[in-house]
Amino acid sequence: MIERYTLPEMAAIWSLENKFQKWLDVEIAVCEVHAEDGTIPADAVAEIKSNATFTVERINEIEKTTDHDVIAFTTNLAENIGPASRFVHYGLTSSDVVDTANAILLKESCDVLLAKIDEMLPVLKRRAYEFKDTPQIGRTHGIHAEPTSFGLTWALWYSEMQRNRERLERAKFAVSVGKISGAVGAFAHLAPDVEERVCARLGLRPAAVSTQVIQRDRYAEYLCTLAIIASTLEKIALQVRHWQRTEVREAQEAFKKGQKGSSAMPHKRNPILSERICGMARTVRANSIVGLENVALWHERDISHSSAERIVLPDSSATLDYLLAKTTSLLDTLVVYPENMLKNLEITRGLVFSGQLMLALTQKGVSREDAYLFTQRNAMKVWDEGGEYKDLITKDADISSHLSPEEIACVFDLKHYLRNVDKVYSRVFDKEIESYRG
Repeated sequence: MIERYTLPEMAAIWSLENKFQKWLDVEIAVCEVHAEDGTIPADAVAEIKSNATFTVERINEIEKTTDHDVIAFTTNLAENIGPASRFVHYGLTSSDVVDTANAILLKESCDVLLAKIDEMLPVLKRRAYEFKDTPQIGRTHGIHAEPTSFGLTWALWYSEMQRNRERLERAKFAVSVGKISGAVGAFAHLAPDVEERVCARLGLRPAAVSTQVIQRDRYAEYLCTLAIIASTLEKIALQVRHWQRTEVREAQEAFKKGQKGSSAMPHKRNPILSERICGMARTVRANSIVGLENVALWHERDISHSSAERIVLPDSSATLDYLLAKTTSLLDTLVVYPENMLKNLEITRGLVFSGQLMLALTQKGVSREDAYLFTQRNAMKVWDEGGEYKDLITKDADISSHLSPEEIACVFDLKHYLRNVDKVYSRVFDKEIESYRG
């Protein structure tokens, strides 16, 4: 992970110091449950809690010899605890500690990411209402289609980010699971109720069944959820990149004082943040493949997953944290040009109203096939020869024999295309209408 892209809160969660602290939290929780059951002396737990300290440097030093990070960790603890250290890691296997601690780290990461989404949603809603009545040409296949509301794009993003929030809540639930079930998950040395009580102390649920490890479909769900969210952010950024094209210029990233667009061309204002968002989203998606491939392990466990997880779990969490923050800033400060939207809407000289013209003719009794023929032949003239679409159809005898000048004028009324925007907004933003949230 590139350090400058990692925000402080997420960086703290995935620091080595915090990882080992979570390991210690698990070890102490197990000792406390043992003391409640009389498995180890209560005064030993007090001694462990008072003296259990570690340093990342010392753990790394020990690991050079042991080639085993958990043993290096417990050895460092033993150096500081004294005789009571014999009760640390009692009845446990390494994955009991590592996977249960991972659950806490992932749960904390979800909370940070959920907070970032909660910061984005009000921005999307505010700008959706800001541009609710702003006409813009809708595009399909990159080609002008029909008029729409610029605000609808923001409402769509808002609705999608709500779904992403729900996905992340589900992923948080999926990963908030611990296991203290031993080397193959059969509870050979500890009873299941020990696992249940340890997990309760740590704010987790016990896995219903496990092997030596928590099953990696849970981590895959987390990583895939992050990939979906990153794809939404790329979708947003890609749209901004199109709007900022010189030929379009309907919106652009804020360009701050002193900013430079190109070393060779001083006039440039490039969508660098949007392009960065698109590029970094690809890494989050790529990491989700690692999560999926980690689901299948040999028998009760191998360690083909663990080395990759040390990269993809912190990197995907930190990258998405950064992307959410940057996308929110991009949207909050996006510069919009409604006058250019109207200019672009008119650039095809009325062709975008052809669909409404065809429907108006069918309402007058013209067959759909003939209505399509009448409207298309005039549209093709505009494409190939120029001129105004409205002028051509007004002079077309097949059309003017069915539609009056007033009825033709109604065909070109933008208000017709935006008349149901309020209803869509009600579906998206009214909390009472839950049936449309899906």
